[in-house]
Amino acid sequence: MGTRVEFFFDLSSPWTCLAFHNLPAVLARTGASARYRPILVGGVFNAVNPAVYAAREQADNRRMQHGWKVLKDWARLADVPMNFPSRWHPAKSVAAMRFAAALEDDQPALVRFARAAFASYFDRQENLDDPDVLETVAAAEGLDGPAIRAAAGSDAVKARLRANTEEVVARGGYGSPTIFVDGEDMYFGNDQLPLVEAALKR
Repeated sequence: MGTRVEFFFDLSSPWTCLAFHNLPAVLARTGASARYRPILVGGVFNAVNPAVYAAREQADNRRMQHGWKVLKDWARLADVPMNFPSRWHPAKSVAAMRFAAALEDDQPALVRFARAAFASYFDRQENLDDPDVLETVAAAEGLDGPAIRAAAGSDAVKARLRANTEEVVARGGYGSPTIFVDGEDMYFGNDQLPLVEAALKR
């Protein structure tokens, strides 16, 4: 069926972690494949969704407090460790997403790195913005950590990450993960994956 799904993502988002783990089963059931596209979700929020920051400032925000509970429920359902929030939350994800962007042209390597980085942050509570941590995460997956780190600092990779972020905003996205089916059909978040699956089956 070819690559019908685009998965725009930032490693600092717990809901993205869940969607990342749940998407492969959707792809397996539908025969579709996905292209994973690193973005900076902070750049998206700054451009089109600044209310996220205001909501974080509200200590008594009922929706957000309930959201933590629902997050743990989804994590249990997906069998994904979710030791969150950690002391690093909300994480700066620039370093991590540059590592990811450096791997975008090697999709299997990007998926391996992303899976390991999610575990690093959401299970072991390591610092997602520390290049030493990220290099170790990459090396543990059999990837060339120093080479990825060097590439992550290049102008080309920085430009790619910026371009991906601007693209998802231009196409209507407002957070992570933003998922497109067949180019134009947009979905958001882990809980919309059943709708993604229905669209792929149509």
